[in-house]
Amino acid sequence: MVVELISVVPPWILIGIALGGVASALAALAFYLGNRFVAPSVAAADGDRTAAGDERRREEIREYLTAIDERFSEDHALGEVAVPFYLPEREVAITFDAHDYFRLEGEGVYTVLCEHEMPGRGLGRRLPFDVIEPDWGPDPAAEGGGRDPVAAAFAELDVDRDADADEVKRAYRERVKETHPDQGGDEESFRRVREAYATARNHAGGAGEEGARKRPAARADRTEPPAGFGR
Repeated sequence: MVVELISVVPPWILIGIALGGVASALAALAFYLGNRFVAPSVAAADGDRTAAGDERRREEIREYLTAIDERFSEDHALGEVAVPFYLPEREVAITFDAHDYFRLEGEGVYTVLCEHEMPGRGLGRRLPFDVIEPDWGPDPAAEGGGRDPVAAAFAELDVDRDADADEVKRAYRERVKETHPDQGGDEESFRRVREAYATARNHAGGAGEEGARKRPAARADRTEPPAGFGR
């Protein structure tokens, strides 16, 4: 029956079907090879850059905390979240992950989010206690050699530097609609928006450093320093 059907079909249709099948097979092969060899290398490169950036920030923060003589624990577990740094005597967590930042906020832990562009020496402005800053010499950011992370956060949300908390929240919701992966955005843009919101809302309406220092540092049930902290 198949042979009879083929015999009545015009040759040009058969040729077209054959060419279409060959083209589909080649496209599938190209897709497979691309995922098999190209995509992992790109992902690996991105992963290497992220890991290198995190390690650089760890080193800067480690150096800063040592310089101000603040005791700390690294990779400390707070419930289901492990933070890069925890200050046991202050009950302050330091993280690089915006998702963990919001999760810990719900737990009542005072958490500092260190964005990718924030230098380690800028940590003191985020801490909820007074810090005697080490003499680092000239500040590259103050001389135009780096970005102000607070100004960058407001710029990322596209609001003025003196915007209040409600304006910051509205801007954040609008930017989430644009950058969320489920809405056609990408993970990197979504991460930047979440980090920007975490920073901007702590400085909204001119709250800035002094306002942050007056907030309660942490929960009262975390009083015992963990074992294995270092400098």
